[in-house]
Amino acid sequence: MSNLLSIENLNVFYDSSQVLFNLKLILKKNETLALLGRNGAGKSTTIKAIAGIIPSKSGIIKIKEKTITNFPSFKIARLGLGYVPEDRQIFTDLTVEDNLMIAAKKGINGQNDWSLEKVYEMLPLLKPLTNRLGGQLSGGEQQMLTIGRSLMGNPDLILLDEPSEGLAPIMVQKIGDLISDLRKIGKSIILAEQNLHFCLDIADKAVVIDKGSDVFQGSISELNSQSEIKKKYLSV
Repeated sequence: MSNLLSIENLNVFYDSSQVLFNLKLILKKNETLALLGRNGAGKSTTIKAIAGIIPSKSGIIKIKEKTITNFPSFKIARLGLGYVPEDRQIFTDLTVEDNLMIAAKKGINGQNDWSLEKVYEMLPLLKPLTNRLGGQLSGGEQQMLTIGRSLMGNPDLILLDEPSEGLAPIMVQKIGDLISDLRKIGKSIILAEQNLHFCLDIADKAVVIDKGSDVFQGSISELNSQSEIKKKYLSV
């Protein structure tokens, strides 16, 4: 199976401070990859570099066979990438439905699998909130809305940045169930997470990042058997 996304020797700086050091990863179609590491390890930076939100100093990022390194974000989105930011970034003065509809577009091959009705079917929590303003939603509801907004763009690949952070346990479970459902229908996903336990049942493989470098790559089951890796880099 060909690679949907590949990263080779990625180096990223914030001003003069280097954050990512020759990072590598590969994602194949229909896989869910957990990008794991402690706070500040470089997970969100990796996600933002893929999405074109921050520039890369060197290295190669490819979607399928197309090099997208330092493409502007809107061009990367048009290539089938959906981005769910850590801080959600919903439109607080718009209704739930308007937040969803503002992101509606066909996929890269003209597919239109994610209508408003389909998103409400996948995220039933949002349906009764259709006319509620985004700013009146709870944190978990906003997270659901942000994922729904991403789906409205019919992406081939979804990037989720810390989807469980700051949520009540019941909402963490609902977000996990949603990601699992998306995985079952064949969506390709990268999720940046600190919480290994959250990823155990929803990811196929993992990349562990420490101080901006990938220190482990393998299946989730392989990682779960590596007690030293978990203890050293994930505090598990």
